[in-house]
Amino acid sequence: MKLNDLRDNEGATHSRKRLGRGIGSGSGKTAGRGVKGQKARSGVAINGFEGGQMPLYRRLPKRGFTNISAKSYNAVSLARLQAAVDAGKLEAGSTVDAAALIKAGVIRRAKDGVRVLGTGELTAKLSLDVAGASKSAVEKIEKAGGSIRVAEAAASAE
Repeated sequence: MKLNDLRDNEGATHSRKRLGRGIGSGSGKTAGRGVKGQKARSGVAINGFEGGQMPLYRRLPKRGFTNISAKSYNAVSLARLQAAVDAGKLEAGSTVDAAALIKAGVIRRAKDGVRVLGTGELTAKLSLDVAGASKSAVEKIEKAGGSIRVAEAAASAE
């Protein structure tokens, strides 16, 4: 096969439909858009418009609010930490913080901090420095001989 023999599969490419080229073309005058009005023009923006009837998004009541100071934590389970230790990405006995978890590939980004959850088992002795942890996670880490420093509790105690 030579470069000049290369072709697209039959029917893979379509020629562009030329609009508004006279009545004989079959797509002249209104160019396949129907008749007159807003929809015949370019830049139509009528999403949610219900013909003058009160639209659904205005008929329904507003509920709740968005807390602008809410924190978004990156959750990491004990099982994920143990898997990283087993794979040799985290060292047992070392201090593990958000930067170490990112470097090890356990998490992609820290967001507002890392929160450790107690799902799974932990056998490695880890010293964790995180933004938050569940009670079960703290118990399991201390049971494995590790330690945990939670920045969240220190901030709320002041």
